[in-house]
Amino acid sequence: MSALTVLDARALNRATLARQLLLDRADVPVLDAVAHLGGLQAQEPQEPFVGLWSRLRAFDPSALSDLLTGRSVVRTHLMRRTVHLVTADDALAWRGRHTAMLRQRVLGTYRRELAGVDLDELAAAGRTVMADGEPRSMTELARAVAGRWPDPGPRPLGEMLIAALVPMVQLPPRGLWRTRGGVRNVMLSSWLGREVDPADPDGSDPVGQALVRRYLAAFGPAASADLRAWCGLAGLPAAISAVREELIAFRDERGRVLLDLPEAPRPDPDTPAPVRFLPAFDNAILGYHDRGRIIDDAHRGLSVAGERVVLVDGRVAATWTAGKDGTVTVTPLGGFSPADRTAVAEEGRAVASFLSDKDSDHVQIVSPL
Repeated sequence: MSALTVLDARALNRATLARQLLLDRADVPVLDAVAHLGGLQAQEPQEPFVGLWSRLRAFDPSALSDLLTGRSVVRTHLMRRTVHLVTADDALAWRGRHTAMLRQRVLGTYRRELAGVDLDELAAAGRTVMADGEPRSMTELARAVAGRWPDPGPRPLGEMLIAALVPMVQLPPRGLWRTRGGVRNVMLSSWLGREVDPADPDGSDPVGQALVRRYLAAFGPAASADLRAWCGLAGLPAAISAVREELIAFRDERGRVLLDLPEAPRPDPDTPAPVRFLPAFDNAILGYHDRGRIIDDAHRGLSVAGERVVLVDGRVAATWTAGKDGTVTVTPLGGFSPADRTAVAEEGRAVASFLSDKDSDHVQIVSPL
């Protein structure tokens, strides 16, 4: 067997930026971008707007709001048991494949409280309550079934129902541009007028195979551990094996085997990378087990702490916040060169203008952390 080509961190960084639409802003419809990215992590409702603004040319936030109200895009618990903004088609196709993982992740938090609860019976009770199509909060749904299961308490019952047992969507106005709204849930099938796709009866796992291809298109080249870190699914080795002949392989500097789609972009490592402002919990960082291609190990904690980050030369180099007065404040993690400082300030003014609807383009760069 011939030795595999080694891709260093910079080569992987440029591939990630290209796949994530961060090397050049894309000129594609919002729905196509959401589909290409495999969804956007969205537990913070306004963050996907920043993520798409950084990726799309002339992004209009009302287009995303319209997709939500028009039921072409939904907010639902999916990958890693986190709230994701995904296309309706992907929600229906992928949700059943994630159910077992979602159950286990909720049980990982509430196993003691839910001991003795028949989860199939709980799911049936939850569906019965939600069958009237009325939106409910998690607490309202939990209280509706608590008479049958009084011991666990509303939080464990509610999280198991909403995040795992009954496929749900969070209704607008939650997640609309510049709109505040509490979480109100309805069944995914009720909102979209179609049941979640059933598992393939012959066990061939076409959904798992599609997830492998879609992940590599948006995140590759990547190892199987990276795929697992993105979706949370442990049972994809068979799917990887099934599509393996379609793929090519590399190694990273640690010796891990990386798989990829043959025709996917892998830019020259010396390709210039523009400054980009990323939202909290952006999958360009969280979508990997080995995040070294985009963030230094010393700053890895920022990716799970909800910090918005700035990419300079393709790597996390600062955090940023937006104040109520419209000012964007950038805090470098180290020193900026004069050229980098100028580029960060320019992009900072652009993001300030976007977030304030052109009322402010103020940006300040403070002393490094």
